[in-house]
Amino acid sequence: MTDATPLIHATDLTVRPSGAEVPVLAHVDFAIRPAEIVTVVGPNGSGKSTLVRALLGHVPLAAGRVERKPGLRIGYVPQRVHIEQALPMTVRRFLSLPVRVSDERAAAELARTGVPGLESRQISALSGGQFQRVLLARALLNDPQLLVLDEPTQGLDQPGMVGFYKLIEEVRSQTGAAVLMVSHDLLVVMRASDRVICLNGHICCEGTPQAVSAAPAYRAMFGADSQGMLALYEHHHDHDHDHVGTGAGHDHHHHHHH
Repeated sequence: MTDATPLIHATDLTVRPSGAEVPVLAHVDFAIRPAEIVTVVGPNGSGKSTLVRALLGHVPLAAGRVERKPGLRIGYVPQRVHIEQALPMTVRRFLSLPVRVSDERAAAELARTGVPGLESRQISALSGGQFQRVLLARALLNDPQLLVLDEPTQGLDQPGMVGFYKLIEEVRSQTGAAVLMVSHDLLVVMRASDRVICLNGHICCEGTPQAVSAAPAYRAMFGADSQGMLALYEHHHDHDHDHVGTGAGHDHHHHHHH
């Protein structure tokens, strides 16, 4: 039996910045349970990052309450991490901020996130995709029960994005961590989530990706192209594995079963 007790449970969550007339978020009820992947989508300014910060306890609430499971371990990958480019810092050093970790543990998480052996590389020399994976490795170091990712694929190209979300699904199945993602990237929502929440100052709709993509509020928010995105997603999902073994000269990498 999986434990159905929510890791985080918010009731009637309302956030109003000081001096603001209108709340950024109003009357939001939200829960995330163990091993669940939940994605929050919505237009810019809809309160997605504010919701994450409120759930993590980083912003004061105007009303409502947030309950976290006692001792909840959270791994957080923030939206933007500014590292002074001129500052020399290796990946290995970065992984030991703020808490020192063993070489073995650092190596294991880099391998898990698909960037093994980068320890001695300078952070400033990494590609965007490598840096995202290093950030994820760092978030996994404290063995989180909940992984929180705020717009994790900003700046990645489409293959980079798809690869990153596949990695998130693998991490979830390996570690059992729940995943809360914020995204405006519809492809993601349709690929990797158990549950999608559409936010625009309040929850407009929520449910499975299929249910949400059919909801009028979602279509109104994201327009007709959302249907095209869903079709694309379903096509990819159905045919992902069909081409294995065809074109014998080109598919060697599919056949190495270690």
